[in-house]
Amino acid sequence: MTDTSRRRFLKVLAGATAAGAATQFPLEALADPPDGANEFFVFIHAAGAWDVMLGLDPRNERRGLIEPPNTDVLDAASLDQWTDAPLDADSQTFRPVRPSGSNITFGPAIGELAALYDRLTVVNGIAVNTVSHPDGTVFAATGRHLAGGRSPESSIDTLIANEFGREALFPLISMNFPSWFVGPNLDRRAMPLRTGSVDTVGRSLNRSELFTSAADRDAVTALLTREARDLAARQQYPDVFNGMGLQYEGLRRMLQSNLRAVFDGAALASLYPTLVPTAAGARYRFFQSGAVNAAFAVEAMKRNVMRCVSFSIGSFDTHNTNYRNQGALQQELFAILARLVRTLDATPHPTLTGERLAAHTHVLVVSEFCRTPQINLSGGRDHYPNGSALIISPAFRSNFVYGSSDPDQLLPRPSGMFSDGMRAIAPPDLLATFLGAFGVDPRRYMRDGEIVRPLLRA
Repeated sequence: MTDTSRRRFLKVLAGATAAGAATQFPLEALADPPDGANEFFVFIHAAGAWDVMLGLDPRNERRGLIEPPNTDVLDAASLDQWTDAPLDADSQTFRPVRPSGSNITFGPAIGELAALYDRLTVVNGIAVNTVSHPDGTVFAATGRHLAGGRSPESSIDTLIANEFGREALFPLISMNFPSWFVGPNLDRRAMPLRTGSVDTVGRSLNRSELFTSAADRDAVTALLTREARDLAARQQYPDVFNGMGLQYEGLRRMLQSNLRAVFDGAALASLYPTLVPTAAGARYRFFQSGAVNAAFAVEAMKRNVMRCVSFSIGSFDTHNTNYRNQGALQQELFAILARLVRTLDATPHPTLTGERLAAHTHVLVVSEFCRTPQINLSGGRDHYPNGSALIISPAFRSNFVYGSSDPDQLLPRPSGMFSDGMRAIAPPDLLATFLGAFGVDPRRYMRDGEIVRPLLRA
């Protein structure tokens, strides 16, 4: 092995630790860094199925099956953007929210995110073709329905990590997101590091000082790294020992970089008090942990130790009288997104001088489907095979809505001409478009889905 190759190995040594037990060192590790090496990605699952009539696809008229959000079944007082509009003699609905200059009309749950309309791409009328939580969740993240209780394809966060994250210390960290690693054409370094919270990873990095010091442990790990590489140099098939060397060096980098602060919820709240408010009365009622996950994403990007973060926020599954909280739930989700964008605007890019993270960070928010247009007997809404998604990315057209649902039943309407004819956009198309936005051929990974060119920035 030449000195040049060794230096190249050291540049990519950390990936196997994040992937977990990778035992083969791929030849791709010697290739040039990918074009997306300076990009970062955040994937969010609005778990439980949100009520799009309150947020991204607003309805305030009784038409067809639609019983619009109203003061009989909703706590409107908690919504900053709610303005009464008459529905009938006994209740009020809302006036749609459309800021000056916006091409997007929102529902009142959009909250403070409405001010950032010029950064948003909304996709409405998504044909999700399911009303099962497990199936819809996997379909939204992978573009394929469940097969025998498992996904037959990898999730979008894994695919992006495989393309752009293999040399990052953590290609992908997934916190309760529906992440799947499926297929032979994936690098094991892109395997999701799945965890329940950032604090869980932080605790795993703690080391007792009772018997050994940090310097002692570093020396031992360095010795094991050299031993693994020396053994690999004497093997006809060195992949296993090279993989061990990758893992040991990755462990050294994690412990040397004082990453415990990155994986500490309390520390993150101190670093980003606007994004993670902790004062009495300012904390999020429902999604404080989601705000911590967003702060973790910013700090990990700032330190350039992570390529992708994915997490779930929810639940929006409001079948009964807790529908009164649906608007407040969405408002908190959208507030986290708004504050995330503003934080990215203020945070320097770790490798591009003079650039901000916002110009190189791409956010995709999906849910498994939406809620019925009619109110059930318990004052809530049930499952419905329509969907919406939200994208915040410099690669996509902003201040833009693609797709729609019909005015009477809130079902998807045909949105464009695909290879199989005129039809509504479906989850595989959305995911294929997200890959295509960064020069990735979806057919390398996905069976279904077509790139929707009108969504992409010219």
